[in-house]
Amino acid sequence: MLARVRSAAVFGIEAYPVEVEVDVSSGLPAMVVVGLPDAAVKEARDRVKAAIHNAGYFFPARRITVNLAPADVKKEGPLFDLPIALGLLRATDQLSTVGENDYAVVGELALDGRVRPVTGVLSMAMRLHEEGVKGLLVPRENAPEAAVVGGLEVLAVESLGDAVGFFNGTLTIDPHELDLQQIFAEEQRYDVDFAEVKGQDHAKRALTVAGAGGHNVLMIGPPGSGKTMLARRLPTILPQLTPKESLETTRLYSVAGLLRQGKSLLATRPFRSPHQTISNVALVGGGAVPRPGEISLAHFGVLFLDELPEFQRATLEALRQPLEDGTVTVSRAAGSVTFPARIMLVAALNPCPCGYYTDPYHECHCTPTQIRNYLKRISGPLLDRIDIHIDVPPVRLKELTRLPEGEGSATLRQEVERTRQVERERFATSGIFTNAQMTNRLIKRFCALTPPVQSLLEQAMAELRLSARAYYKILKVARTIADLAGSTDIDAPHIAEAVQYRSLDRSYWA
Repeated sequence: MLARVRSAAVFGIEAYPVEVEVDVSSGLPAMVVVGLPDAAVKEARDRVKAAIHNAGYFFPARRITVNLAPADVKKEGPLFDLPIALGLLRATDQLSTVGENDYAVVGELALDGRVRPVTGVLSMAMRLHEEGVKGLLVPRENAPEAAVVGGLEVLAVESLGDAVGFFNGTLTIDPHELDLQQIFAEEQRYDVDFAEVKGQDHAKRALTVAGAGGHNVLMIGPPGSGKTMLARRLPTILPQLTPKESLETTRLYSVAGLLRQGKSLLATRPFRSPHQTISNVALVGGGAVPRPGEISLAHFGVLFLDELPEFQRATLEALRQPLEDGTVTVSRAAGSVTFPARIMLVAALNPCPCGYYTDPYHECHCTPTQIRNYLKRISGPLLDRIDIHIDVPPVRLKELTRLPEGEGSATLRQEVERTRQVERERFATSGIFTNAQMTNRLIKRFCALTPPVQSLLEQAMAELRLSARAYYKILKVARTIADLAGSTDIDAPHIAEAVQYRSLDRSYWA
């Protein structure tokens, strides 16, 4: 007898519907899974057999053929265990066919019949809703993320017996429901705050400008000067995630298996800080079955690269295309996958190999050649994509104990949100969202200078011997500073402050 169960799978971050077909026929006892399954799917034969036996149902000693359609797409993971088991029970008349086309099923089976969580459920729920499916049976741990999709009945099951009871009409399962507004209100909080940073007013101001305009930042300073502390607090002053942004970010974490159990949405902007030994694939994404990398996991948030010169040169160069396009494209034999990657890059480095070249309280033992070779590990094209360079000097202990707390994240976020709204209105028809994304054509349109201000900029560039690439960076940053000040025009103070954020071009890379 032939039975069918609706299910779904994920490729990249996009889901596609899968029909699980189970045929039980005469022949030598065997169970064959076809439809391009990977090892985890093939192993479902043993898990399903043990789960059916231990849950008290009959497993036929006949030839069983399981087909996962479409058969030309690679299937991976244990998410088909539950639909295969239900299809087998349906093919042997142990499960009713009522509602077989209305409900889809995903879930991994334990040997005792319990249902375990799987990854990518949010993307599956979104696609199945588009396909017109009435409801989705998922492991209880996955129910909160699937319930984010409105208009889809999400039924949480804990065991194979629960799923069988639901389809046979002996068990009523109430749909899992969420109050998304309440979730955002409760979880849009951060554990850190800019008020905890004492001193470093120049760096805090630069990060506020960066957050307002979406600019990438490079911080240079000796060990212990607070570069990591500042970077970790940058997401707290960025605008709150919108529901659409939250949904897109949550999908990435769901597919990567990083969404915490029982959590439905990511309500705060992500902060990712990979180690210097990270590989290209782990940073950019990829693998035999493409998975998002650290760049995509920082989508709509901050990617922090500490000790920047210690990263492999090829790994850093892989950042160039995502920073330019806001996406990552991974090509494999099975096809190409595009992951979103709209990030703010914050990088930090010591001024020399020992770290104390600019520290007034420690002696540097590096030679000029060692310092030059150390800084050369960062390529010019990568520096071109970083708008703001700031020096982060050390703060003495007695100053830390005497200085009062500075402005908190809530206050700074209000300034950033107000500025971002100005930018959204400015670029409403341009397809971009922040000043950092401006092309040269848009810079000419929105960053026009009066002759005196233009003369000031030319004089600064000549005296500081700044490169041509710094010219457009200064204009974009000056536009953000003017927006923060509520000014329509870019005036001399805005240019002067923007020039300060490029002065390290002369000190380190001249």
